[in-house]
Amino acid sequence: MTTREAARHVAEPRLRPPRHRVQRRAIAHWTVRTLFATAAAAAPTAIAAVTLALFEVVPWLVLTLGAATAAVAAIGLAVTAVMPVWRYRVHRWEITDEAVYTASGWLWQEWRIAPLSRIQTVDTDRGPLQRAFGLATLTVTTASAAGPLKVDGLDAELAADLAARLSEATQAIPGDAT
Repeated sequence: MTTREAARHVAEPRLRPPRHRVQRRAIAHWTVRTLFATAAAAAPTAIAAVTLALFEVVPWLVLTLGAATAAVAAIGLAVTAVMPVWRYRVHRWEITDEAVYTASGWLWQEWRIAPLSRIQTVDTDRGPLQRAFGLATLTVTTASAAGPLKVDGLDAELAADLAARLSEATQAIPGDAT
């Protein structure tokens, strides 16, 4: 290996599976979030069916709306039963001195890597439901057209520490991350 090849090998991190799992309580967070989404999706047809039934208007439509509500609820409950655990098995993250590695998705899975020299911003997000579970999302933005890297399901304190660590590390790298 020439000196140039060796330098390039060290400077360019290789895509590989990240080592760390997200917090186990992310399963409960994703479950509750999916249940809320299922309820929101089923509510309009359920409300319409109940309203029409109360006024005894168009009985066949009440049955149709009831069936639609049941179908939406069944699909939502099936997703709720499978997705959070499957997503937990797939989601991984790792931060090294050279790069941020992520693996995410549950149907469409994606592995990504962002060299520290390409990082432009680092953020943490904590919605109300995430706060209830003590979780946060770490978002690492680069100049990539693929969009930011996100690690959903981190412990809130860990996410804040990682954001500070990445901010310090990227500040130490010369250039404008483009």
